[in-house]
Amino acid sequence: MAPTPTTSLAGKIALVTGGAAGIGHSTAEELRRVGSKVVIADIDAESGKEVARRIDGTFVEADMTTENGR
Repeated sequence: MAPTPTTSLAGKIALVTGGAAGIGHSTAEELRRVGSKVVIADIDAESGKEVARRIDGTFVEADMTTENGR
């Protein structure tokens, strides 16, 4: 049986930039729903930590608009 998109993401680690709000937040929730372990990277630490807590993920503070992420 060929893997489906849902089963092929189960158990994988997903890094979601901008996961504290908007499309990134929705993406993080969906990835977790299908069984991925989710790491959220965002400049908004307060919201990012809350999303990570709700989906049993991990949060790292990062500014993706700079070369070094800070």
